[in-house]
Formats: sequence, C-alpha cells, structure tokens
Amino acid sequence: MRENPLAGACDCHVHIVGSTDRFPQVADGSYKAGPAAIESLRAVAEPVGVTRFVIVQPSFYGTDNSCLFEALDQLGDFGRGVAVVDATSTRSSVLESYGRRGICGLRLNFYSRNFADAPRQLERSLAGTLEILPREGCHIEIIARAGTLAAAAATISKSDVPIVIDHYGLPENETPAEPAGRALLDLATLPHVWIKLSAPYRCSPDPLATTPPSDWLTALVRAAPDRCVWGSDWPHTPPRKHGETEIGTPPYRNIAYSRLFDDFLRALELPGIARRILIENPLQLYGFPHALRVRPA
Repeated sequence: MRENPLAGACDCHVHIVGSTDRFPQVADGSYKAGPAAIESLRAVAEPVGVTRFVIVQPSFYGTDNSCLFEALDQLGDFGRGVAVVDATSTRSSVLESYGRRGICGLRLNFYSRNFADAPRQLERSLAGTLEILPREGCHIEIIARAGTLAAAAATISKSDVPIVIDHYGLPENETPAEPAGRALLDLATLPHVWIKLSAPYRCSPDPLATTPPSDWLTALVRAAPDRCVWGSDWPHTPPRKHGETEIGTPPYRNIAYSRLFDDFLRALELPGIARRILIENPLQLYGFPHALRVRPA
C-alpha cells in the first residue's frame, strides 16, 4: 500500500463539545451546542491522514476551558489548544501552567456577537492580552470580520507575538481588490501574521459550502505561503444571525469531513503547497513534535 504523502496532517481549527452536565455552556448563549467528541473527530479525520489537531475554545464555553483541557489530555502530543481568558484577571503564571497542558494561544472573539465599536475594542483587547501572554511559543488568535481587522490593522501590525487570523479573515462580500481586502492582504504579508484557511461556508452565501473562496485562497497563499494553515472548523456549528436566539440544540451543518478536505486540496494552485500548509507550517506555529506523524493504532 502506498504511503499517504499527507499522513500526519494537522487540522488547525476544531471544537470539542462535552456533555452539558459536565461542561455547562454560558447562560446567555444564543443556542446550546450538542456533543462533539474526540473519538468522533478522529473517526472522520484519520482516514484522510489528519492526526494532529488544534482545539479552539468555542464562544459558548466563555472562559471556562475545562472541556478543552480534557480534550488535550486525551490527545497528548497530537493536540494543541487555543484558550479564552479574561485578560483583566488572569496572570502570566496561570498561562504558563496552561502552556504545560498544551495551550499555545489565546483567542479574541469579535465575531460571535455585536460590538458597538469592534475595531477599538479589538485594539484594547489585543493590548491587554499582550500584557499577560508569555512570549515563548505563544500566539494570539483573532476571529473578526475583514472590515474590523482592516480598521485595527495598525495595532495588529505592531504585535511582538504571532497573530493568527481565523477563517480567511472573514471577508464576506469583500474582494482582495477592495480597501478592506487590500488591508487584510497587507497584514498577511507581515512575518508575524498567520492565516487559517478554514470554514469556507463562513465566506460564502452557501451555509454548506466546502470549496474555498478561490480569489481569497489564491491571494492569501501567495502572500503568506509559509504562514497559512488549514482547518476544518469541525463539527461545523450551525449558522447564526447576530442577536438571534434559539431554544434547544440545533443540528450541526451536514458537511462531510472528507469532502471538505478533498475540496481544499483540489483548490490549491501552487505545486507542493499542500504539504507546507497541512504539515510543515503547523509544526512551526504550534510546536508539535516532528517525529509524530501518525497516531499508533
């Protein structure tokens, strides 16, 4: 049997959701998320060669990272985590202990709810997080729309730690040629800015889109071939409108992991770039052991 050339690939953006009796979700959330376990993730990801995972704290857990820690304990060296904390009450020593458990980044979420002045608040949150973030092996991950990122570009550009931007920068209707698009591409050229090529349905009117936005994929990969990583956004949380509240547990988007993965590979234009995005770049950003490619059976 021929060896999979992408064995040991990394999915750099997944969420793990535990049972609500063990891991309560925030009371003011717009909905309740259903369980999404490590075993379920591995069952769909490992057949295509993905064995490393970066677990990102979802908004519905707030700053309670308990579920994230348990998932990292299960994954061991095959997992890394991005946590959410209150920068005003969290000490650097606490984050250093987080690092020993596999946390390598802190997330700033300016997407899941409305903000009166998102760019200004993003700048303040970024400054506060930089004050407490240990510098060795740590980064800040930002989820925000392209317009918000563009307005806060001056502050982002001055960061002395890596900045990771989620989901293609959430360009929505912006093109790479428009002002916000050009500002996002300018950020992508900076040596400390990384881009997650993840969740194409968040950049499309189709809530089940699995094909990357071609103009943005091409532009971002050309701007930062050594600082782009891929993520599935599994288990694909349901579409939400800002301010909309739903009682109960709506289903996750019905998206096949293998199709999402294959559509991403087919969309890549530059030869040899897949291995860089799926294996080499994540090794550098997240500090996975190089020797671990495939999980032992």
